[in-house]
Amino acid sequence: MKPKSRKARLKRMTESTAPGWTFLTNHAQVLVCIARDPGIRLRDIGERVGITERAAHRIVVELAHAGYITRERNGRRNHYTVNAHFPLPDPIAREQNVGELLAILTDQPATDRRGGRSQMRG
Repeated sequence: MKPKSRKARLKRMTESTAPGWTFLTNHAQVLVCIARDPGIRLRDIGERVGITERAAHRIVVELAHAGYITRERNGRRNHYTVNAHFPLPDPIAREQNVGELLAILTDQPATDRRGGRSQMRG
């Protein structure tokens, strides 16, 4: 019997001790997907977040309706822009904007807080 590598044991330990919940909501995860790839397809968003394509579509519509993203049709595909100046909708984090959160999660520079139409593009 071949002994398991340290890496394999650590991976198994991490998987077995991982909680059944996440820190980021599906909406936040979809926003991160869009910030990383503004031309991403709904099918790919669903696969990355672990939701159905229909749920991904609903979340994108909700984010667009609330103003957090804008959609522009480019042929048969959509291109998304994150409106990074929008404040976070959480009571505890209202002083931060979407761009500041995405800067942490995507390694992209944060936006200016002074207003204007600062946006994140991939």
